[in-house]
Amino acid sequence: MDVLVLGAGVTGLCAGYALARDGHAVTIVERNPEAAREASFANGGQLSYSYVAPLAGPGVIPKIPGWLLNPESPMRFRPRLDPGQWRWGMKFLAACNPTMADLTTRRLLRLSALSRRLVHRLVEEESLAFSYDRSGKLVVLSDQGSFDGARALMDFQAKLGCTQQALDTAEVLRLEPSLARIAPRLVGGIYTPDEEAGDCRAFCLGLSDILAERYGVRFRWGTHVSQLVAQGGRLRAVMTAAGAMEADAFVLAAGAAAGALLRPLGFALPLYPLKGYSLTLPVTNPAAAPQISVTDAARKVVYARLGDRMRVAGMADLVGYDTTIRPARLDLLVREARDAFPDAADWMRIGPWTGLRPATPTSAPILGLVPGLENLALDVGQGALGFTLAMASGRIVADALAGRQAAIEMDGFQPSDHGL
Repeated sequence: MDVLVLGAGVTGLCAGYALARDGHAVTIVERNPEAAREASFANGGQLSYSYVAPLAGPGVIPKIPGWLLNPESPMRFRPRLDPGQWRWGMKFLAACNPTMADLTTRRLLRLSALSRRLVHRLVEEESLAFSYDRSGKLVVLSDQGSFDGARALMDFQAKLGCTQQALDTAEVLRLEPSLARIAPRLVGGIYTPDEEAGDCRAFCLGLSDILAERYGVRFRWGTHVSQLVAQGGRLRAVMTAAGAMEADAFVLAAGAAAGALLRPLGFALPLYPLKGYSLTLPVTNPAAAPQISVTDAARKVVYARLGDRMRVAGMADLVGYDTTIRPARLDLLVREARDAFPDAADWMRIGPWTGLRPATPTSAPILGLVPGLENLALDVGQGALGFTLAMASGRIVADALAGRQAAIEMDGFQPSDHGL
């Protein structure tokens, strides 16, 4: 088939890879001049296969006043005159219960396990340089209640195949000595030895080259899709400034822009962007910088070594589609990182970034064929787990378009499960 993929972020590229490996003639359409210019540009850098618990957890609701009132909260909610925000928010609140959180965690662990296998195969089979590291991930905790909760989650996930270790503060420091500066406020940590890290943008740029050179995938850079044209239960074409682009099948992997494209066809995607921030800094003292991925659970900040650079990422702001870098939010992230690793990097050379991570209320992505449009597959809603889940998501939509059974159970991921 001729397949048109809309979006050249990490999800679109991984879908294109799966489709090209199946032998389809693939064209990827992207409004930017190259791959990974939006949510995939400078994300947290973690391939976090075991840390997929949804944002909508049972302890979230009491925190909402702080999100509204505290300007330094790691998650902020700014109410807007936007019906989509309120619909998303009500569904999010409905998902904030232990039963739904546990169910979604089980589902996402199945998806992430598939993604891990596919990433490993990709790394073995393709020449792809993206500062890939397999040294694990350490989540550090600053109060006993959070540590007890993290250990309970560790025990729950152990039954689902995750290998993790609970460490006291001394063991945390033996594993990652660079955390000495914040050690006085730590009560322990959870270490997952088989977690990974990498530069998502480098991954995307390398994969786009491989797709073009090895698999014959065509790219239409700088091409803005303004409309989807449906007729007779099928998507017929997408409209661009250069005219209509037709294909046998389509994959919508346009991130936060996907909802606006699908809405005129009568489908309301339950997506809302979570605005995140990151810094990328040159490491000047390797001994003072983390060697493995670190998540500071209390501060909601993640750290990843990307070769001779350190990536710092955080924040989840529900503030609409604004991509402006807000100085106060950036300064908060700089302050947290500099307090934790003051001697690690050149703090005069901060590379700031912000991006919109498209999330569903339950944190489960929407994958598969749109009801009533038999040749349009959705690959959206991965939220902060886009890099982690992209390979599995791409495989699933390729299987859906081929009429094959998915490699995992699809309950919770199909468009019909999200009200479409």
